[in-house]
Amino acid sequence: MADTKRPTASVSLDVDNLWSYMKVHGNEDWRSRPSYLPGFLPHALGALAELDLRITFFIVGLDAAEDSNGPALRGLAAGGHEVGNHSFEHEPWLHTYSPEQVRRELHEADRAIRAATGLAPVGFRGPGFSWSPDVLRAVGELGYAFDASTFPTFLGPLARMYYFATARLTAEERAQRQHLFGGASEGFRPLKPYYWALEGAPPLLEIPVTTMPLFRAPFHLSYLVYLSRFSEALAMAYLHTALGLCRAAGVGPSFLLHPLDLIGADLAPQLAFFPGMDLPSDHKRRFFLRVMRALGEHFELVPMGEHARRIAAGRTLPLRAAA
Repeated sequence: MADTKRPTASVSLDVDNLWSYMKVHGNEDWRSRPSYLPGFLPHALGALAELDLRITFFIVGLDAAEDSNGPALRGLAAGGHEVGNHSFEHEPWLHTYSPEQVRRELHEADRAIRAATGLAPVGFRGPGFSWSPDVLRAVGELGYAFDASTFPTFLGPLARMYYFATARLTAEERAQRQHLFGGASEGFRPLKPYYWALEGAPPLLEIPVTTMPLFRAPFHLSYLVYLSRFSEALAMAYLHTALGLCRAAGVGPSFLLHPLDLIGADLAPQLAFFPGMDLPSDHKRRFFLRVMRALGEHFELVPMGEHARRIAAGRTLPLRAAA
């Protein structure tokens, strides 16, 4: 039964694996596909069980196809969680793929995720918030309830500058990734859910990753963890400001988590370069619990599939061209 006192918010976790971070950073050791999922997923599931919270895990198809990850992935269903499709190869330049490449990428991931978890994916999120009209059509073709790939912020160009300054990339890779994370114009995209109008296909529900109303500054957990390095009180004040603005604007947040929000370099030393990885895993777990409890004071927290059902059953949403 829905909580009538608090508006709805959803929580999701993009299950980006060790190899995918290494690949994007330009570390050639990614080719051996090192994985922290057998250790990370029980760690995350334990924290979620302590909160009695169910969320949506967006899984990379290649990881689902790897037998060694099977026991950990099957634990998602046992914990009552949902799964989503996060592409097969987790390449944030998915928007540059041909229509056939996009279709193959999403369909292969869908089959692998179903086989590994015993669950049907409820939605899709593009790696690195990568999307295109071809991606949206493939999402609709799979019959998913929603897409969750848009990230309305003005900070995309800054994120790209930081990425190019820290990653070890060839000239060809830099050219391929020159539009990574989108332009400043992404900040003008809607914060509230809407439907994509797709030529020759039914409309597709879009649930954006929520940024702060008015300022469009990100406040998902990765940003809060980074702020907590300087002052946990500052990080929590930033969160409460964002949540207050969401309540005032009538925005039910889609709150995003990543594995590195819960683990530090003590469990993933190859990723010590990543912001916030100097914080130990125990510290991050404690901070995660604090943030989620604060979020739950403002909103009723549900998986994204349930959020999508409530959105679709509510008021009429605007229709936007997929461009």
